[in-house]
Amino acid sequence: MSRHSVMTLLCILLLSFLSTLVSAHKITVEASTKECFFEDLHQHDQMTITYQVGEGGHLDIDFWLTDPQGDVLAKQIRQSTGSTSITAEKDGRYEYCFSNQMSTMADKQVSFNVHGIIYIPEEADIVAPVEREIRSLAIGLLAVKDEQEYIVVRERRHRDTAESTNDRVKWWSVLQAVVLFSVVAWQVYYLKSFFEVKRII
Repeated sequence: MSRHSVMTLLCILLLSFLSTLVSAHKITVEASTKECFFEDLHQHDQMTITYQVGEGGHLDIDFWLTDPQGDVLAKQIRQSTGSTSITAEKDGRYEYCFSNQMSTMADKQVSFNVHGIIYIPEEADIVAPVEREIRSLAIGLLAVKDEQEYIVVRERRHRDTAESTNDRVKWWSVLQAVVLFSVVAWQVYYLKSFFEVKRII
């Protein structure tokens, strides 16, 4: 097998591995509602969920994760960003929800990623060194991707804050100019009245 075909095979394996392990989503959770999702896991599978609120209200959301029996494994209240990792103790459907029920008016935009690592028993772990390296690279790429998405959301939030502050400063300056010209006009009129000669006919 030539070196070129080996590299092509490695790239294909890496892309297929990433596509099965990562899913990134952006949703809008309307006021007074919740959005729930699920993942079917087997015992010893690992799952990590990271999320961040990008827009809406106070940039907070409620999050919880439950196991197939409905027991709460993780719960985060009014957080703007968070991360939860679990190792499945039993086979079944694991559900996670983003709730905006505390808000009556503001919709929230939430970006979240779901990462999974499928458990392979020791006796089945006959993995070639190349495949082990591919898995290691895939995990590193996931971390980089998460960090990039976090930076994009933070940059958008800071840009919105800067633009809002700029607008406030602009309108405050306009108000100050109007008040200043009004005071100057009043002072000119008032001083002018001192120098007017009042004649009695």
